[in-house]
Amino acid sequence: MFIPDTRKYPYPEDTSGHYAPVKEVRHLSFDKDYPYVDSSKSFRFKRFWVRLLLRIIVFPFMEPFITGVKIKGKHNIKNHKELLSKGTITISNHVHPWDYICNMKAVHNFKWPYLLSIKENINGDSGQLVRLVGGIPIPENDNHAVVAFNNSITKLLKEGHFLQVYAEGSMWEYYSPIRPFKRGAFFLAIKNNVPIIPMAFSYRKPNWIRKNIFKQKALFNLNIGEPLLPNPELKGTEQVDDLITRTHDSISALAGFRKPLYSAIYNNSKRIDFNGE
Repeated sequence: MFIPDTRKYPYPEDTSGHYAPVKEVRHLSFDKDYPYVDSSKSFRFKRFWVRLLLRIIVFPFMEPFITGVKIKGKHNIKNHKELLSKGTITISNHVHPWDYICNMKAVHNFKWPYLLSIKENINGDSGQLVRLVGGIPIPENDNHAVVAFNNSITKLLKEGHFLQVYAEGSMWEYYSPIRPFKRGAFFLAIKNNVPIIPMAFSYRKPNWIRKNIFKQKALFNLNIGEPLLPNPELKGTEQVDDLITRTHDSISALAGFRKPLYSAIYNNSKRIDFNGE
């Protein structure tokens, strides 16, 4: 297992905390009337061209020059097409600004994914692009907006779409252990009775050219695991916690950790300074 040098990254103590603030340039209101899943003709027209550019330019360019990503385990999608066609939540660790593009590349031949995103990303200077690649803002402090958001997600999953969620809650570049997971994605999976596909980023050491010419700190592996279903014999909090724990264990193993370094469920969790030993 290759562990990148992350000493320059000011990871916060809180494992869900953000250390790379997004400059907000827009002030959209994510209320009950906001189109969380925009189905307008103009939006779908622009999204078509973005997806085409992703296919013919971004995906081929990304592997040699940005992430070096190698995707393994696509058979775990192919072998479960019928199950996954009824809606799916994908969960992975969040370790690079381009990792969602890697997630998209991994699944787009089956289904283009959507992405749950913090509202700051939608209001940031790349907010329009985030929306066009599937970004859905998570509303805060507005019960009516939360209902509208949940209804949109339920409709999306019932239509058979994929929804990518970063359950760790924030991006920590090149961090190695799988941080604790928040409960939201798992409530959605249970409420909508859809499977979770665990996906894990791990790292490879770059060669001299990649390190010194392309300035790549590490190259990425993206490993895709078997779908996980909620346990119907459990109810309430027990069912949620069971699904979180099994997903966290699976993603940790896919990332190369025989035993998870963190407890699975977020509870004011504090950072572990991991050096690979």
